[in-house]
Amino acid sequence: MAKKPTGKGPTGKNTSGRGQRDLTVKVKTAKGRRSSSTRWLQRQLNDPYVKRAQAEGYRGRAAYKIMELDDKFRFLVPGARVVDLGCAPGGWCQVAVPRVNALGEKSGKAQGYILGIDLQEVEPIAGCELHVLDFMEDDADDKVKEWLRGKADVVMSDMAASSSGHKQTDHLRIIALCEAAAYLAFDVLEEGGTFVSKVLAGGAEGDLQKLLKQRFAKVANVKPPASRSDSSEKFVIATGFRG
Repeated sequence: MAKKPTGKGPTGKNTSGRGQRDLTVKVKTAKGRRSSSTRWLQRQLNDPYVKRAQAEGYRGRAAYKIMELDDKFRFLVPGARVVDLGCAPGGWCQVAVPRVNALGEKSGKAQGYILGIDLQEVEPIAGCELHVLDFMEDDADDKVKEWLRGKADVVMSDMAASSSGHKQTDHLRIIALCEAAAYLAFDVLEEGGTFVSKVLAGGAEGDLQKLLKQRFAKVANVKPPASRSDSSEKFVIATGFRG
């Protein structure tokens, strides 16, 4: 069992309070690096979720967002067939593998299937089938159903459009991505299925909410603890697809 910290250093002197060492990693602005990049790097180095992801072998802190969402809504169940849109670098797929029993390691439980799709190649993940595809292509829905050999129980997306630096423009871009992902979900989801997607709060998501409420029994908006408090991102979880 780990001992609780005593507040004493190796010399036996009390190190708590005044004189306590600041463990925050500070980054100096290097030549050629913008101050915004320096702030991002410092935030990454001091982010507990980044450190936890490195320690636990996940490909990014985003893995904890889908964990927290699934812990609340329970859509990654054994036997579920999952499509992960914009799956790079693969953290959401990594989380889904044991939860849907994609490797068949849970005896007596149905074996799930995970299809990861991205514009770029993704390093292999045991238990996942990964493809390079622009899901906005005209025949993307047909390819997804062909790879699935049927329909999906879950379509999830952590996609974000490249930042323009203009908040309103970025908001509109990600809403457009989310709507496109929703239309693909309408085509490939089984009745009763779930759609999960990242959005940015900003005022233009009202039409998306209306669209989802027409096609799903319940629509919720959640900001999981792993989302940074200063970020405008949230996640929409639509359950009970009406077909």
